[in-house]
Amino acid sequence: SKELAISFHLYPMTPADYPEVMTLWQRSSGLTLREADSQTAIAAYLARNPGLSFVAREQGALLGAILVGTDGRRGYLQHLTVAEAARGRGMGKALLAAAIDALQKIGIGKTHLMVHADNDSAMAFYRHLGWEDRQAIRLFSFNASGHENC
Repeated sequence: SKELAISFHLYPMTPADYPEVMTLWQRSSGLTLREADSQTAIAAYLARNPGLSFVAREQGALLGAILVGTDGRRGYLQHLTVAEAARGRGMGKALLAAAIDALQKIGIGKTHLMVHADNDSAMAFYRHLGWEDRQAIRLFSFNASGHENC
């Protein structure tokens, strides 16, 4: 098999990346956006979780992003997205590896994520990279905000 030339670079995500990241998120199927993804909320999230989220750029263009945080005990992958035209080149794997490495450097060894039950391609991607599908665990949510889309 022929090695793919890696011509993209990873950078820590900053609030200045938000407009491009939001455009990427909006174009990505299988990703749900909520009020918690507002520019103000993401800037606060990045401030609380410095150096854990990354963007992938190629010739200046933002083609991938990963949003990751921690509660001090576990890591939480919120959004991992690669532009459709840039998929299959290792960008998602590189973004994920950078985030896991950054978490490990601050002592976080286990990371969780949520995937929509009908997002077969995302589930296949994570399984291929060794993530465990935890069938015995159910997700419960409580919304104290009174807003349906928070």
